[in-house]
Amino acid sequence: MSRMVDIQRLRVYRAVVAAGSIQAAAANLGYTPSAVSQQVSALSRETGLVLLGKAGRGIEPTDAGLELVQAADTLFGQLAEVEAKVADLREGRAGTLSMSYFTSAAMEWIPEIVQRVLAEHPRLRLDLSVRELPAGEAERTDVELLVAPRDFAAPPGFRSWPLMDEPYRALVPAGHRLAERCTIELAELADERWIAHDSDHAWCVINLKRACVAAGFSPTYSVRTANHTTAIAFVAVGIGVAVMPRLCTESLPESVVTLEVTNPTPQRTVHLMVRRAVEHTHAVRLVMNGLIDKVREATGDIVPDAIA
Repeated sequence: MSRMVDIQRLRVYRAVVAAGSIQAAAANLGYTPSAVSQQVSALSRETGLVLLGKAGRGIEPTDAGLELVQAADTLFGQLAEVEAKVADLREGRAGTLSMSYFTSAAMEWIPEIVQRVLAEHPRLRLDLSVRELPAGEAERTDVELLVAPRDFAAPPGFRSWPLMDEPYRALVPAGHRLAERCTIELAELADERWIAHDSDHAWCVINLKRACVAAGFSPTYSVRTANHTTAIAFVAVGIGVAVMPRLCTESLPESVVTLEVTNPTPQRTVHLMVRRAVEHTHAVRLVMNGLIDKVREATGDIVPDAIA
């Protein structure tokens, strides 16, 4: 049965051939000549090959030894590539970063964060996607920005942190009876024509409906859309009103007015979830820190829970 060649012995033999003598190789490697000689003898026994022959007062590699050195040069070059790849993967400079997030974050936060990551890790492959509904286990990504209950617990293999509790705002057409107000009570919208900005199964809508029930009514949706930009377009032409998270209202046409909502104020909790296996890679830390910066910008003095 063939035995695997000892890499360290092969490295020493290669150094002997490159230096031209055992004494010179020992000096280069920081070993004693006796230790180098023992390593070469062990490699010869291990391979069953005569590796060195006499040349006058010195030594020289045999033909078999030269071929072994050539093979070793290729091997050590490949090992160096593997070591570099490991370092890149460990530091997040290579490999794939997968990330999922909801639509409003995709529009307001994610592009700039990803741009920063690629500036430092241009070889990083990206797998980015918008996801409004919770993912199944097979669809999990390395980093997820999601809306979930305040007490959301991450599944095995992940860590999660609540980033912020985000209030909702009411959107009304510029000519609406409430447009001159700064703040309204949620119940004042009870009889309005409502425009949905998300699926009924999304936490954003579930939270809103619960707030409406607490205010004493259930909203009547006349228009259902799949995203906030479409819903805003309907509000802009006077079709109805919408209530959505503040992040969705960052860019509005002049024909839409945003109002604070009280009694109660609907809100959603935004969570960051990260796969434990990649949590400390540099690329993922850049994403995490970028999200913290964005949350601080959005919430003013409100600082998100510490991410350690």
